[in-house]
Amino acid sequence: MSIPFSNTHYRIPQGFGNLLEGLTREILREQPENIPAFAAAYFENLLEKREKTNFDPAEWGAKVEDRFYNNHAFKELEEEEKEKEESAAVKIQAAFRGHVAREEVKKMKSDKVKDETEEEKE
Repeated sequence: MSIPFSNTHYRIPQGFGNLLEGLTREILREQPENIPAFAAAYFENLLEKREKTNFDPAEWGAKVEDRFYNNHAFKELEEEEKEKEESAAVKIQAAFRGHVAREEVKKMKSDKVKDETEEEKE
């Protein structure tokens, strides 16, 4: 997006719009007396949250904006989720197969014990 009526064409960085929307929403909600100080505290809080959680709202906002125009932005997340699901499915299947094999072994052992006890009776 460029600035109208200007010889220069500045682009708003991806995710910046979402950051400003969040700030605007909080300003309207809180109605602070000193807006610049409130904005500074708001962004300080966002920085602390980003450092603690490794979640960057600007990056996420950029992906959301990009998703609106280009649906390939979330493919990486979808592929990671699919890989996790496939890995979980393989683990579940392996555990079930192991359970079935153990049950078969138990059955074979109990059948063998029954056969031996019957042979001893004869």
